[in-house]
Amino acid sequence: MPQRPSSESLCKVDRLIAGYTKKSGTVTHPGPEVTESVRLGLARHIDELGKALCPCRFYPDKQAEVQHRTWICPCDDMQVYKYCQCLLFVTKEGLPVTEYLPPDHEGRDAYGLVPDPTPGQGRPLRHKAEERSS
Repeated sequence: MPQRPSSESLCKVDRLIAGYTKKSGTVTHPGPEVTESVRLGLARHIDELGKALCPCRFYPDKQAEVQHRTWICPCDDMQVYKYCQCLLFVTKEGLPVTEYLPPDHEGRDAYGLVPDPTPGQGRPLRHKAEERSS
């Protein structure tokens, strides 16, 4: 079993989660075990790497991913599409927003079309969605 993350890293993650749910208009997953698993993974990565690297992905080289920044929480998918693969930032029903994803995205296949309940919040990098589709 992995070592428990430091209190300092857990506090950082708690602040990140509280701030980003408010900013994005999302909530944490209604299943406490889902939220806690992601929370602990993010905190472990802060202890190990100095950054809250998404714990729901496999990285051949975590340090390279930290330098690239795509998967540092809140990741690019969350900031562009408001889609959280980890299910940390979701709707009150516990579903990730899929409304803004490209139609062929795996999230759309898995969850169908999940509308954004707070379309005026979140997606600070929404302009990149248009860049990626052209």
